[in-house]
Amino acid sequence: MAQGSYVEPSFTRDTNYIPDRITRDARDGWPVEPGRYRLIAARACPWASRAIIVRRLLGLEDAISMGLAGPTHDANSWTFDLDPGGLDPVLQIPRLKDAYDGRFPDYPRGITVPAIVDVPTGGVVTNDFAPMITDLATQWTEHFRDGAPDLYPEPLRAEMEEVMRRVYTEVNNGVYRCGFAGSQEAYDEAYGRLFTALDWLEERLAGQRYLMGDAITMADVNLFTTLVRFDPVYHGHFKCNRGKLIELPALWGYARDLFQTPGFGDTVDFTQIKQHYYVVHRDINPTGIVPMGPDLSNWMTPHGRESLGGKAFGDGTAPGEIAVAERVPSADNPVLGPDGLLLT
Repeated sequence: MAQGSYVEPSFTRDTNYIPDRITRDARDGWPVEPGRYRLIAARACPWASRAIIVRRLLGLEDAISMGLAGPTHDANSWTFDLDPGGLDPVLQIPRLKDAYDGRFPDYPRGITVPAIVDVPTGGVVTNDFAPMITDLATQWTEHFRDGAPDLYPEPLRAEMEEVMRRVYTEVNNGVYRCGFAGSQEAYDEAYGRLFTALDWLEERLAGQRYLMGDAITMADVNLFTTLVRFDPVYHGHFKCNRGKLIELPALWGYARDLFQTPGFGDTVDFTQIKQHYYVVHRDINPTGIVPMGPDLSNWMTPHGRESLGGKAFGDGTAPGEIAVAERVPSADNPVLGPDGLLLT
């Protein structure tokens, strides 16, 4: 499997995504229509994990089906090697690139997840991960489960956008700037920016349970997908090693609080996360050896965040038990029951 090259003199993410949006008014030609679209994700990818979590929290499983690519990919495409025969069972394709090429022949940019595919035509609709989850939270409301939380509350949106922008540029993207830095100068700058932002988050979360106050929002989803990968991957593999997440009391408690909340930890696959980063990034880890550690059982230890008040789902309720077909199979993972408690 030929791997791509990731290290750059100074890493800059290519954000030239397919901008189409699925909306009630179908302004881009894509109407909200249950059963029409398929979310293609990978549990290994933090950007795709956002969409997986939001879909589950809102109860959109019946409205939007989901296909999962395997944790490793070559330089050209994510592949459906987890499925029988190596084909996505709905789209009947072996590589996500086939859906991109199905709409844009010889698609010239990176084949990324998450992607939403139009099932009738087999062509990709969008891979723009940020507006994708905003639209799931605002355009599909008629198809939410009973008790779905408001992940994008209108009174908080202006402040949320500021918080999410800083989290994205300094933390979500910041770990990649460290890991893919091709010079000492670029790494040093990236390292400083990352830990400045983590210190800001540590202070913010010391006095409130969630990023925006007393209930979870999309801002928490966006931060969680980086925090859950921090000690298993970013601390060592990406050299984000001033300290581990477990050494930041507020952030570590916050991350465990979310992990133990239905819809978060029950979508995390630590095995696939480690396989993806350590196997795919051969220019950082030439041997492809996947580390055994760290010990992940500590994700289920008491976090004490209840003392800050608030309720995860606000006036709503937790999602029900995860569908059997979508349960995380990895032996590495602490296993959560439908009540969010550890199963033994």
